[in-house]
Amino acid sequence: MNLSPVVIAIPMYFILMAIEMIALRFQRHPGYRLNDAITNINCGVLSQVTGVFIKVLSIGIYTLIFQHLALFAIPNNIWTFCLLFFLYDFCYYWAHRMSHEVNLFWGGHVVHHSSEEYNLSVALRQSSTQTIWTFFFYFPLALLGFDPIMLVLASGINLLYQFWIHTEAIGRMGFLEKFMNTPSHHRVHHGRNPKYIDKNHGGTFIIFDKWFGTFQQEEEKPTYGITTPVKSWNPLWVNLAHYANMKEEWKMIPNWSDRMKYLFYKPGWLPESLGGYRAPKEVEADYQKFDTVVPNSLNWYVFAQYIFILLLTGFFLFEVDSFNWLPKVLVSALIMWTTISFSGVFENKNWYLPQEVIRILAFAAVVFFLVQSLLPLPILVGVSGAYCLASFYWLWKNQQLKSQIHSISV
Repeated sequence: MNLSPVVIAIPMYFILMAIEMIALRFQRHPGYRLNDAITNINCGVLSQVTGVFIKVLSIGIYTLIFQHLALFAIPNNIWTFCLLFFLYDFCYYWAHRMSHEVNLFWGGHVVHHSSEEYNLSVALRQSSTQTIWTFFFYFPLALLGFDPIMLVLASGINLLYQFWIHTEAIGRMGFLEKFMNTPSHHRVHHGRNPKYIDKNHGGTFIIFDKWFGTFQQEEEKPTYGITTPVKSWNPLWVNLAHYANMKEEWKMIPNWSDRMKYLFYKPGWLPESLGGYRAPKEVEADYQKFDTVVPNSLNWYVFAQYIFILLLTGFFLFEVDSFNWLPKVLVSALIMWTTISFSGVFENKNWYLPQEVIRILAFAAVVFFLVQSLLPLPILVGVSGAYCLASFYWLWKNQQLKSQIHSISV
């Protein structure tokens, strides 16, 4: 069983999001949009699923350094863990800061900033590639002799702490804000206003920002998102959009020295021959968030299907250590396929209906494969058949409704 604190806390994430929705409702704050929230969670799902493979590399290298190059034999106890947790957040600060200040690294972090909302679901909007650009920032902890298991625990708790600060339901927190990261401080970090960009990089503690000159107090309400909105609910494209843009700009740069600068200078940098650095601009007065509209019945369809895929994802993440490579690949592919499929529904893509039919059959087949030893065959066949028939009927009714709306509009 996977005992990562992040995976264990998955049920609590959704309980806290429900509480936040209630609190925001009492505050008469819109708070959530279904398409945005599901895209946020989809990005988190992709991150966790791909992390099953990527973290083998990052933790593996850390472990090798710890086993062969560690300078000290640090014992595992509560005091050394507290020290590790503080040092981990120090390393996190620099990994996070460089993820904002290095264009290539920004490609791995921009996913987290690309939502134009700010609520607890945004905390789950994590990148599938960020670990590639940041895992080596923690190698000094291996050299010092901190156990890999303790590092994973510190990393998980640090990430759990950052979940609750992604909210507008909590205002200022007084004395706590002098040394801890809080919702107010982190709202600044997610703002696309020029005065807020590249500020407040701390994970658990805010003191590193105050020490190293990157602290900014929350003043006017931030406008959330990135300066070039991604304008898509597709979590795969959300992960790849910055790299795709980099590819196009890379081809414009004539010489290799400037191409290398483009990779490692700040996002927005171009050589002087192409106009130079493009500084962030003030938010436009007529700025509007990206949105798409589909019939409510389709929203409810996605919501219902999403419960099933979240149950499968939770089961997969909890039991991943007991799977061999085939179910790992099959379930990972199905989960990623589903997140893309739902974006097609939200964006009214022409391809969503036929491939959603195929996805439903694939989902039933994979679940059948995974749980065939847990349930009697007649029950399993009956449940799978009922799921498929109900899903197909719902899709058919949705298509009828869309056709009626289209004929009325014409």
